[in-house]
Amino acid sequence: MTQGKVDQPKLPLTSAIDKVTTAEFDNWFEYPMRVQPHHTDYAGIAWHGTYLTWLEEARVEYLRSIGIEFADLVALGCDLPVVELSVRYHRSLKLGMIALIKTRMLEVTGVHINWDYKIVSTDQEELYVTAQVTLVALDRERGKIMRQLPPAVKDALAKTSR
Repeated sequence: MTQGKVDQPKLPLTSAIDKVTTAEFDNWFEYPMRVQPHHTDYAGIAWHGTYLTWLEEARVEYLRSIGIEFADLVALGCDLPVVELSVRYHRSLKLGMIALIKTRMLEVTGVHINWDYKIVSTDQEELYVTAQVTLVALDRERGKIMRQLPPAVKDALAKTSR
């Protein structure tokens, strides 16, 4: 057994991995938001679960921007529940701050839709959150996964997925 110190690899400083470049946001949908009092804890820091609501708001607005109203999906008997979620919190948002939620569809595979997110400062230099979400088309009446997306949804998504 050795008595000497073992050199541990050093992790990069958080600020070094929390920087973004505007070039990485080509073809992303942008949704601005402001941290309101009901989004925060008593210290004025955005509660971790609030970020999930913001991701959903951005996703619904993205779908609206390509001609898919969520109410129309419901009328078609289709729901898009989250089946997988990964979130990394890089730094906190605080009461009154404004940020941009950047989102894009990564791919549509059958009835699975994979999304990518970044929440960044308005100047896009500070990174607050990165996330990935997978949705699946669900038949609301039967409560089962659909065999295929409704044709109107499939067509609209096909035009925008990369």
